[in-house]
Amino acid sequence: MEGTPIVPPPLVRFSGIQKTYDGEHLVVKNLDLDIRKGEFITLLGPSGSGKTTTLMMLAGFEVPTQGEIYLSDRPIKNMPPHKRDIGMVFQNYALFPHLTIAENVAFPLSVRKISKAEVQDRVKAALRMIKLETLAHRRPGQLSGGQQQRVALARALVFNPQLVLMDEPLGALDKRLREQMQLEIKQLHETMGITVVYVTHDQSEALTMSDRIAVFNDGIVQQIDKPSALYEQPVNSFVAHFIGENNVLAGTVETVEKDYCRVALAGGGAVTARAVNVSGAGASTSLSVRPERIALVPDGASSDGSNRLPARVQNTIYLGDHALAVLDVAGNCEFMVKLQPGTHDGLRHGESVFVTFRPEDCLALDPV
Repeated sequence: MEGTPIVPPPLVRFSGIQKTYDGEHLVVKNLDLDIRKGEFITLLGPSGSGKTTTLMMLAGFEVPTQGEIYLSDRPIKNMPPHKRDIGMVFQNYALFPHLTIAENVAFPLSVRKISKAEVQDRVKAALRMIKLETLAHRRPGQLSGGQQQRVALARALVFNPQLVLMDEPLGALDKRLREQMQLEIKQLHETMGITVVYVTHDQSEALTMSDRIAVFNDGIVQQIDKPSALYEQPVNSFVAHFIGENNVLAGTVETVEKDYCRVALAGGGAVTARAVNVSGAGASTSLSVRPERIALVPDGASSDGSNRLPARVQNTIYLGDHALAVLDVAGNCEFMVKLQPGTHDGLRHGESVFVTFRPEDCLALDPV
């Protein structure tokens, strides 16, 4: 129809992908996933969830047992890795210790038989991009971990690949350097317009860097969406628990009315929650409430329609920019409430308080 925007085909398409190593247990199950040109997509999940195997199949280091992978609309399942025009960044850097930094960066160009003059120009530009042009003649062992990771990144980008894959690239760095590199990689992505597929088990890293996140568990993508949508609107209890801090309360659905349900808690009491993914009255459910959406009130405080449950203080943890109150609520003795600094000083172990939270901030989901 006239005026309807034309949606370009995905740069990468996984179609009906399955992978098994022993012929019995599927590591990746029926994967259908499209990756758009220019986006930064993260494959996130715990160890053994299938995310790294998915990346290795795209890189060409593993072959799918079933299904097909398309790159720019071409099937690549049987295409060797060096013909896929894909850059790769590993956690262990994989630099050649006997070559200089410049020679390491130049390696992908040399195997592509590019002229010597163009190789020199591209290497200089790549080293300038990562701010290491003055260290071109050093060897990898003379650089810090962060500098080596920058070199690995430059080597993956120097031949202008249509796609860059990153497998836990910041896992070996300390917290401060890791956070700095997150911003640098994201800035390079935005400046160059490259497509990045990034694998990590670190949910904060995924939230910081990604346009979209595919959450893996047991070989299946549980949910794929923007970081804010995964955090605010998880489709099941696994996603809710894996993305960010989360309080879980078990219960049984008593009634369902439109978008909300009434839930009797296994540990006593009842609350009203958003019926995100429930089977109906009588079904078991897992309630998800974020620590920052909860308030503490003393005994006898009035309620404005919010859920209100008795609690007992177990501990308080000071974390600088905020504090956590750890409470016993409805049988969950690790129920956390995020507090502003200075507001937790009066809390004492064993003290009785009440927690309150709005029904719209309490999500009723399928149990784990």
